[in-house]
Amino acid sequence: MEKNKSAHLNKFNFWGVIVTLGIVYGDIGTSPLYVMKAIIGANSNFDANYIIGAVSCIIWTLTLQTTIKYVIVTLRADNNGEGGILALYALVRKSSKRWLYVIAIIGASTLIADGVITPSITVVSAIEGLKDVNAQTPVIPISILIISTLFIIQQFGTRAIGKSFGPLMVLWFSMLGMLGINEIVHFLPILKAFNPYYAIHMLHNYPHWFLILGAVFLCTTGAEALYSDLGHCGIKNIRISWIFVKITLILNYLGQGAWILTHMDHLQKGVNPFYALMPDWFLLPGIIMATIAAIIASQALISGSFSIFSEGMSLNFWPRQKIKYPTEVKGQLYIPFINWFLFVFCVIVILYFQSSSNMEAAYGLSITITMLMTTLLLSFYLKTKQLKTFLIVPFIGLYLFIEISFLTANLFKFLHGGWITILIAGTIFMIMLVWYNARKIKNKHLQFFKIKKYYNLLSDLSKDISVPKYATNLVYLSKANQTSDIEGKIIYSIINKQPKRADNYWIMHIDHVDEPQTLDYTFEKLIPTTLYRVNIRIGFQVQPLINVYFRQIVDDLVKNKEFDLISNYPSLRKNNIPGDFRFIIIHRVYDQTQGFKLKDRLTMNLYNLFRHLGIPETAAYGLDTSNVNVESVPLVISTNYKKKIERSTDFNINDCPIF
Repeated sequence: MEKNKSAHLNKFNFWGVIVTLGIVYGDIGTSPLYVMKAIIGANSNFDANYIIGAVSCIIWTLTLQTTIKYVIVTLRADNNGEGGILALYALVRKSSKRWLYVIAIIGASTLIADGVITPSITVVSAIEGLKDVNAQTPVIPISILIISTLFIIQQFGTRAIGKSFGPLMVLWFSMLGMLGINEIVHFLPILKAFNPYYAIHMLHNYPHWFLILGAVFLCTTGAEALYSDLGHCGIKNIRISWIFVKITLILNYLGQGAWILTHMDHLQKGVNPFYALMPDWFLLPGIIMATIAAIIASQALISGSFSIFSEGMSLNFWPRQKIKYPTEVKGQLYIPFINWFLFVFCVIVILYFQSSSNMEAAYGLSITITMLMTTLLLSFYLKTKQLKTFLIVPFIGLYLFIEISFLTANLFKFLHGGWITILIAGTIFMIMLVWYNARKIKNKHLQFFKIKKYYNLLSDLSKDISVPKYATNLVYLSKANQTSDIEGKIIYSIINKQPKRADNYWIMHIDHVDEPQTLDYTFEKLIPTTLYRVNIRIGFQVQPLINVYFRQIVDDLVKNKEFDLISNYPSLRKNNIPGDFRFIIIHRVYDQTQGFKLKDRLTMNLYNLFRHLGIPETAAYGLDTSNVNVESVPLVISTNYKKKIERSTDFNINDCPIF
C-alpha cells in the first residue's frame, strides 16, 4: 500500500502535466478575467503606486498563499494519495480533538458554496467580452444557455471533451503569458511590482485597504482545487505544472497593470483590462478561448462538488444520494440531486447579479473560510507528524494572520451579495451538522449482547423444522465493531419478531475507514455451517455497493471451499440450484416521546426532515429490493413517560353498559 501510494504521488510524465493543467487550474486560471477589473473598480481615483502596489499584492498572494501554503506544504498532507479538506480531516480525526468535524464541515460547505458562484462569474466574465465586439450582445441569456448545457451533459459523462481540456488550457495559459509580455515591454516600470515594498506601501496608505484586499484575494480562489485534485493528478505533476501556470498568470497581471498605467488618462468606466490587452484582430478568438477556459473551470468545480458530497456521504456528513457512473474514467461520477441543485443556484446567481462586476462584490467570501479551515486542520496534521512546536506555531500563525485579514476584507462583501454564498454554505453546514450528530445519537443508544450465548439457540432454531423456513441465507447488516458482539435488535428480529429459521445466518459489518481507496473483507465461521460474520472495510472514496461486494465474497468462499452455496432443499440441491439470500435492515425510528433531551430532540427532528433528501439504505447499499426486508423498530423504548398507568381495583365488568 505504501509503495503504491508513493508511486502514485510521485508519478510524473509529460502527458500527466498536460492533463493536470486541464483538471486543476481552471478556477485560478480564469481569475485574470475579473481580478484587475475588480481592483480598478475598488478605487476610482488611482495612481501608478496604487496599480503597482495592487499587482505586487497579487504576485505575493500567489507566492505565499498558493505556492508556499498549498503547493509546497499542504500537498504533502495526503491521505494515501488523496487530497482535499475532507481527506485532511480523515487524517486527523482519530488522533486529535473530536470537535474537528465541525471545522471540516464548515470548510466543505463553504467550498461547495464557492462552487455555485465560480461557474457563474467565469462564464459571465467571458461572455461580457463580446460587448467589445457588439454592444448589444445578450450576455445573460447566452451565459444561462452555456451553464444549462454544461449541467445537462453531466449525466452523459465528460470523457470525450475531458481529453481535450489539457491541451486547451495549455493554449489558454500560453495566451495569457504572451498577451502580458506584449504589454509589459511598453511599460517596464511595472516590474517594480515584484518588490513587496509596493504592496505594503499601498495597503498602508490606502484608507479603504479592505476593498483592495478583497479584490486581490480573487487571484487565489482556485488554490483549494490544487489540494482537492491531488488524487487525480499526483503531487509532482501539480508542482511542475504550477511553475508554468504561475509564470503565465503573473505575466498577464503585469501586462494588465502596464496597460492600465499607459491608459490612465482616458480609461473608460467599466473597462476590462484583460480584453483591452488583445489586438482588435484577436478579440473574437480571445473571447472564444476565454469562454472555453470558463467552461473548463466550471466543469472542474462541478466535478469537485460531486467528489466532496460523495466523500461526505462516506464520512456520515450527508444523506446517501443516488450516484451514477456515466463513464469508466476513474473517479468520474454523477449525482443527479447535487447537479440540479448547483444548476438552479448558478442560474439564480446570474439572474440576481446580472454582471460579473456585481458578482465580484460577493465572490471570495466563502472560499476564504474554506482556506482558514484548511489551515486549522493543517495545524493538527503537522502536530500528528511530530513536527516541532516552534516550527508549527509561526507557520500557522502567519497563515492565520493572512487569511483572517482576507476574511475581514471579504466580510465587507456580505451586504453586497456575499450573503448568498454564506446562506448556501450555512444551509449545507446545518444539514451536515445535524446528519453527523443524529448518527452519533442513534449509535449511542445501540444495545449490544455477547453473541456467544446465543450459539445454541441459533443452532437449534436453524434445525427446528416446526418453524417455517424464512430463507436459506439470512443476512443482517450489523453495527457491532467487535466480532463477539451483536445488536439486541438483531437478536430480537431473529428470535422474537416472527422467529426466522434459516440454514445460514450472516452478520455483515460495514467499516468505513479513513483510507480513501480501501476495499477488503474478513470472514469468520462463528458456528460451522450455521453462523458467519463478514467484515467489509470501505474507504471514504469507494461507493458502498454492498450487494456487488457480497456476491464477490460468496464467490470467493465457494471457490476456496469455505462455504456451500447449493440450496438445502432436497429437490433444488439435487439439481445444484444455489440457495436464496435475504437481507434484513433494522431501521431505528425516532419517537420524540421517548425521553430525549431538548438538544437531541431538535437534532433528531431535523434529521427526520433531512433524511428525505437522501435515498433509502437499500438503494444506498445497492441491494436488490426484491430480497430485502426493512424492519422498523423504536430507537429507544423508555417506560419513564410523564404519565404512568395504574392498575384499578374498583373495576367491575358488570358495570359496563351493554349496547
